[in-house]
Amino acid sequence: MPKLVKLYIKNVIIGFGIAAGFVAMLLWFNVMNLWALVSQSSDGLLAVFLLWFMNGIVFAGVQFAWVIMAMAGKDEGPRGGTPVAHRFEPARVKAEAPAGQMRPLNKRR
Repeated sequence: MPKLVKLYIKNVIIGFGIAAGFVAMLLWFNVMNLWALVSQSSDGLLAVFLLWFMNGIVFAGVQFAWVIMAMAGKDEGPRGGTPVAHRFEPARVKAEAPAGQMRPLNKRR
């Protein structure tokens, strides 16, 4: 099996494990009265399974993305790039309005 597939499967399992812990904490602390809703409903197990599964998809994707991004090589040395100029100086530009051509503002024709 390729290394990337092994890495993916491993991180999906980790993500679903984190999701299981997350759902267990939601139920344990009775967030938004979730434990009471699940325990008193006939479809409570289905709700818990769907909550775990959907969170597992999200956490598995985040876990895999985190591991892939952490694999990036660290560049050594300065990353300033090539300077375009050694120093910048402002350029003076003379701007004049022609005399006698004042236009009134906010005047409709």
